Amino acid sequence: MAAQATTCRHFYTRPSGAFGNAATRLDAFVAAGGTFTCGTYPDIEGLIQEQASEMDGKKREAILHRIQQLIHEKAMVVPIWELAFLNGHGPRVAESGLTLITNHAYSAPYEDLRRKGK
Repeated sequence: MAAQATTCRHFYTRPSGAFGNAATRLDAFVAAGGTFTCGTYPDIEGLIQEQASEMDGKKREAILHRIQQLIHEKAMVVPIWELAFLNGHGPRVAESGLTLITNHAYSAPYEDLRRKGK
C-alpha cells in the first residue's frame, strides 16, 4: 500500500470507521500484514495467532485482554483525536432529538432541541 510506505517512516495516522470486535480490530491494526499495521512485536504477534486458534471463549477473551494490555504498555496506539458528538437530553430538555431521525445515533437536528420552560 503506497500510503502505508510513505506514512510509516516516523508517524502514522489512519482513521477507520470499520466495524468489528477486538479480534477483527487487532487483525487490521496490530497483526503483521494487517491493513493498517505499521510494525508489530513478536510477543504480540504470537498471542494474536494463539487467540485466533483458541476455541474456548474465556481463554480467548483472556488472551485478547493480554494483547490489549501489551499494546497499552508499549504505547503502540496513541489517540490523537477523538470524535465527540453532542447529545441533548435530560430533565431540562423538552424534546431531546434522540431518535427523531430514524437510524441516526445522535441527537439531531440540533436546531430543533428545545428546553422546558421554568
